[in-house]
Amino acid sequence: MTETALKSWAEAAPRLIAVASGREAADMVIRQGVWVNVQSRELLPNHDLAIADGRIAYVGPDAGHCTGPETQVIEAKGRYMLPGLCDGHMHIESGMLTPAEFARAVIPHGTTTMFTDPHEIANVMGLAGVRLMHDEAMLQPVNIFTQMPSCAPSAPGLETTGVELGPDDVAEAMGWPGIVGLGEMMNFPGVIAGDRKMLAEMAATQAAGKVVGGHYASPDLGPPFHAYAAGGPADDHEGTAEDDAIARVRQGMRAMLRLGSAWYDVERQITAVTERGLDPRNFILCTDDCHSGTLVNEGHMNRVVRHAIACGCDPLVALQMATVNTASHFGLERELGSIAPGRRADVILSSDLRELPIEVVIARGQVVAEDGQIAVDCPHLEWPDAARSSVNLGKTLTAADFEIAAPSGANHVRAKVIGVVENQAPTKALSAELPVADGLVEATGEVCQIALVERHRGTGGVVNAFVQGFGYSGPMAMASTVAHDSHHMIVVGTSREDMALAANRLGEVGGGVVLFADGEEQALVELPIAGLMSDDKAERVAAKAEALGAAMRKAGCTLNNAYMQHSLLALVVIPELRISDKGLVDVRTFELVPVIEEVLE
Repeated sequence: MTETALKSWAEAAPRLIAVASGREAADMVIRQGVWVNVQSRELLPNHDLAIADGRIAYVGPDAGHCTGPETQVIEAKGRYMLPGLCDGHMHIESGMLTPAEFARAVIPHGTTTMFTDPHEIANVMGLAGVRLMHDEAMLQPVNIFTQMPSCAPSAPGLETTGVELGPDDVAEAMGWPGIVGLGEMMNFPGVIAGDRKMLAEMAATQAAGKVVGGHYASPDLGPPFHAYAAGGPADDHEGTAEDDAIARVRQGMRAMLRLGSAWYDVERQITAVTERGLDPRNFILCTDDCHSGTLVNEGHMNRVVRHAIACGCDPLVALQMATVNTASHFGLERELGSIAPGRRADVILSSDLRELPIEVVIARGQVVAEDGQIAVDCPHLEWPDAARSSVNLGKTLTAADFEIAAPSGANHVRAKVIGVVENQAPTKALSAELPVADGLVEATGEVCQIALVERHRGTGGVVNAFVQGFGYSGPMAMASTVAHDSHHMIVVGTSREDMALAANRLGEVGGGVVLFADGEEQALVELPIAGLMSDDKAERVAAKAEALGAAMRKAGCTLNNAYMQHSLLALVVIPELRISDKGLVDVRTFELVPVIEEVLE
């Protein structure tokens, strides 16, 4: 697979020179706009932009010498001409969409470049799944670069994935045309301990001259953090406070500040630039991640840039963090991220630099969206049957599969409880006093049951525990085969009967998210591709996701984007407490721990 219709700079250079000098006419000229120069951090009014062979040939006060009778002329009329936006870290699967449909959803919002880590499908389908994501990405009219997933499983010994990846897989992928580096190195304890497999994956990436992505999900900025940085990760997006951002850039890493559907980590870290005065070129904005509802209704990287500006960041600095900084980090500054000669002609026209309305989007010299409407096709792959048959429960589940037996003779117990934290990825390790009825521990009050249902090998295994923070009331259950990162099935509920109904329903439809209440299905989002994605249109998927959100609120949930919180409850590399197919995991110590702490009477 090769990127659609784009010559390399070297191949295009003869024509770019001819156009810039006036010997040949440009394919497109944008006239009389304000040049947003992210290289020099300047606003330069009354400039023209000439494009040839999908690349920028000339930017100056008058492109009349580049304009011929066949040149497409776009009148900027004083609007800002800014580079297409780049997302520095994301997982397409979290949008519930395939690469083609994800591109179709974000192009009208001005995103023309994405650096994606398909480790969700890697956990389900291995290298074959990564290749499918890579190949469909390469077909798109915008730039979708792939980082080879590094950690499947993310925490060896604490979870079981559908397929495991290793250094040989990484080395093979480094030769694919769209691979730009190694995906986030989530096994930070392994790096700190000098795990040979993790070091070999990073070595293979560095030998290929590509970037190692980071993921240090710990508040400890002492020797463990320094050991992790010494291992080779070049960036990190897991910071949640100003000190996190500062520590990373001081150690030569790029601090990636994320605003996704549920993670709001920009405001607490951008003060490192706005108040502490650190060099902003070492900071990158990203989403990590947005689901389909956010993409359709609120935006993508334009939403992140607007938020950074609202947090006090200078608009030009915020734009640098979403364009040239990102390109530079991945070694692509001479290829994209700015409006300058030779770069890919990825350009946005906008009438307001703060509110950032996306009025025209140009990618590789082609108008791809205008006034919020897509103007190009986003080609699909033919996804194989193996990708559409990934949910294997092994049996029909019943309410008994979701029982938590109490110690003999107990009337009350103290149990460990996963505490959901609104708008953040980390959880809290809580405990609660819970009653026992008929020998079973019962969820009560704010505490719900949570279960991890094995779905890769059909073992019929179910691990049960407790969670707090969703606010559900009345008999209900929600199940999802999006369960970062091992992607088994997470079921949260107040009724064991509804938990069984929800789990079995996802087995029937081949994956997705479903909510039952009082024994009746209330909302369903089908995700038949690897149990993670739909190849339906983004608008239809978003509508189903919105209906799911409404059903969650009707069931008592008040959390912002609670679905995203639900889907991360099995992510055993982010503190403090998680669930896996092996049991309850204390991520502070990376140990399996019992659900029941003690018998109270």
